[in-house]
Amino acid sequence: MQTNFQPQQLADPRIAEVDRILRRCVHCGLCTATCSTYVLLGDERDSPRGRIYLMKEMFETGAKASPEVRHHVDRCLSCLSCMTTCPGGVDYMHLVDHARVHIEKSGHRKPQERFVRRLLASTVPFPGRFKWALALAPLGRPFLGLMRRVGLGSLAAMVELAPKTPMARSATYRGAGIAATKKERRAHVILLAGCAQQVLRPEINDATIRLLAEKGIDVEVAAGAGCCGALVHHMGREQEAIRQAKANIDAWTKVLDRGDRIDAIVVNASGCGTMVKDYAHLLAHEPDYKEKAERISALAKDVTELLTQFPLGPPARWSSLRVAYHSACSMQHGQQITDGPKELLYTAGFTVLDIPEGHICCGSAGVYNILQPELAGELRERKVANIRKVNPDIVATGNLGCITQIEQGTKTPVVHTIELLDWAYGGPMPRGLDAFKDFVKDVPGPNPEVLRKPEDFVVR
Repeated sequence: MQTNFQPQQLADPRIAEVDRILRRCVHCGLCTATCSTYVLLGDERDSPRGRIYLMKEMFETGAKASPEVRHHVDRCLSCLSCMTTCPGGVDYMHLVDHARVHIEKSGHRKPQERFVRRLLASTVPFPGRFKWALALAPLGRPFLGLMRRVGLGSLAAMVELAPKTPMARSATYRGAGIAATKKERRAHVILLAGCAQQVLRPEINDATIRLLAEKGIDVEVAAGAGCCGALVHHMGREQEAIRQAKANIDAWTKVLDRGDRIDAIVVNASGCGTMVKDYAHLLAHEPDYKEKAERISALAKDVTELLTQFPLGPPARWSSLRVAYHSACSMQHGQQITDGPKELLYTAGFTVLDIPEGHICCGSAGVYNILQPELAGELRERKVANIRKVNPDIVATGNLGCITQIEQGTKTPVVHTIELLDWAYGGPMPRGLDAFKDFVKDVPGPNPEVLRKPEDFVVR
């Protein structure tokens, strides 16, 4: 693609990067076939190629973001399916990130939109505040219709997504510390505990710690680490994302500088994993953090990546339950992890099913299902319809957002991949699977002892 930036514009490293990205696009249009919004809407402006043209004009002119640009860029899920498809290696992820920052700074938004975006940014990344927001959500349910009539459809979507039943009380995760294995130590990792996940489904962290500790891996949660920054970053609030990234880097660097060997920084939410792996790019222009961010990004691994390096051996329980594996966009497109999670589930004794149109987003995409509820709802229904085609007993995925989104449209239990693996290797039954307890049998024979409850590992 030919660009027309002026030399003074290219002196800005951000514009120089935008120019390099744009020049790789050859207008082939292959991205349109795998773009979730284009598949739904059929509008070229809601395809990667169309958005690239809109962003190119905005950046070249240096103009404020027009309502048209804002509208179509806001509709982008950042599912990154286009990057998996693109033969030219166009770095669409960082191009749209730059566009969102420009739109946030220069594009006019309605007061209702600004309110919801500010509310999301100031609550979801902070577990304490998020708990209070969820506790208050039932008070808003009688006013859903009014919210939509006054232009607060996103707020209504937020209330509808809040759990309608009390959250699990069985989870034992309580914060910073070290879960020390009682087995022969094979590795020592840092775990990103996350923000929304430890509130909505804290048992995912329990399952992660329990399974890793049972397999000889010490798991440490560093004091001071929090939200990865992805939520605010995808809303164009770059400085907030940088602050959150720096807080994590500082917390993890303290552990790394302690002198103990750290084998990985483990993330059990694929959206967060994509973000942490991108810290080196996010902080490339921060002199005090550039090298530290590169060090952190190099250590970051999804929990299934780590487990493929440490053979799990025969499971403690075996079943023939049919598990439809939903590969989150941030997993398959953002991190290019495709086969590993399915192989782990198969080895653990499950029948693993591929979902048709697996490259199409479920509509979660961070807070997309709140900011774009209509499109997100259509994508959810499409995903659920494809899940029904394979008739699974359970849906497994590696991202909390996908769990929350998909379970809104189906009665089939949706669980985290690590919860199923933990169950197969001796951990407790995941939430919502009581109907399948008779389908799972303990494996007789000389299997290694497994950890069956949190007390079986030591937190110091």
